[in-house]
Formats: sequence, C-alpha cells, structure tokens
Amino acid sequence: MIADRYKHIFIDLDKTIWDFDRNARATFDEIFDIYDLKSRGIGSSEEFMAVYTRINDMLWGLYRENKIKKEVLSIRRFEMTLNEFGIDDLILATHIAEDYVTESPLKTILLPYARQALDYLKLRYELHLITNGFEEVQHTKLDASDLRKYFRTITTSEEAGVKKPEAPIFQLALKKAGARAGESLMIGDDLAVDMAGARETGMDTLFFNPEKAPHQEKVDHEVFSWEEIMKIL
Repeated sequence: MIADRYKHIFIDLDKTIWDFDRNARATFDEIFDIYDLKSRGIGSSEEFMAVYTRINDMLWGLYRENKIKKEVLSIRRFEMTLNEFGIDDLILATHIAEDYVTESPLKTILLPYARQALDYLKLRYELHLITNGFEEVQHTKLDASDLRKYFRTITTSEEAGVKKPEAPIFQLALKKAGARAGESLMIGDDLAVDMAGARETGMDTLFFNPEKAPHQEKVDHEVFSWEEIMKIL
C-alpha cells in the first residue's frame, strides 16, 4: 500500500484545496456590479474574467521567473484586462486590483471533499502546505476557510525567496517539517510547478487532476478527486 511509504504529506493550496476558480468567479461578479462595468462596455463578468484569466496566467509566468514584481503584477493584470475592452483607466484598475486582493481570499469554497480528506489525512500523516501565492493573501485564505489547523508547517514562496518549481522552496519546506524527501509526498494540481519541483527534490508526487487533463508527464500517482485520495492514502 502506498500509504505505508509516507510520513509527511505536502499539499498545494490554490486549485488543489481552495477552489480558486469558483472563488474568483464570485469575486468577479461582485466587482462587475460594484464598478458597473457593463456601462463601460464589458458584456458580462464571465467575459471580463475570461480575458483577465488569460492575461493573469501570462503575467504569473513572468512572476515565477522573477521578471515582474508582485506589486506590478497585482495592478498590471487588471490594467491590461481593461485595455482589451478599450478602457484606459489606471485608477479604476488600481481600485479593482485592491478589491480583488482584499475580497477574493475571504471566499471559502473548497474543492469537493477537500475538507473531509484533510480531516482524514491529519489523523494519519503530518500535513504541510507549500504555496506560490502572495504571502498575505494565502494566510487570509487559510484563516477565512479555517484551514490553518490542518498544517504543521506552511511554506510560501515569499518566505523561501523562490517560487515552485525551484528546489529551494521544497528544501525549505522539508527542513521546516523535519522531513526526509524519501518519506514525503507532494500533492498538487500543476505538473510543471508542483510535480516537477517535488520530483527534482526527491519527493514522490501525486498529481491532482480533477479536469482529467491528458498529459505525458511522469508522476508517481494520479487522482481525479479528493475522494480517491482518501481511498489510496
């Protein structure tokens, strides 16, 4: 049984435990109404979020490569999104950016069965969190969603000074946990960020793939739901 191999389980937060997409969608609905973006020519909050998501993913790639600062990313993603709708308004982009960072982490929707799985796993393993998200935002999510109690250690990219998939963040997490890589498992939703980084550090990997996205990457284990995780660990 694979459950016998591990003492420590390290888990990603966004899109693995915390339902980033549904929480973001709820926040975008609020922002769309607050700033009456329909009157500015944006058809719907869904359309606004779709453009934002594409731009945000691109800018986060630059952020992971240390090519853009956090403070620039936070506002620039909304400025560029508004620009695509023909809106050139840095003040509006700044207000929306501030509201998004404040309100989104207060949302508490988790992936299906994530909390039940954490309750189950906490009785059997030492649980730890590794996240690339902004420090203050991720801690707000943990508190608002009552998730902090599950994790003995929490390691953020800002604390480590590097972002997943770079080895030092995983090495710091292992050091804080007092864990050896060979007795540790990393659970995450991103093949390039979570799985590759953990594998390079010597940890086993469990790819959380609820969308059942096809891929050719090598992982030790793959599941499509938290219910499956409870069955194998």
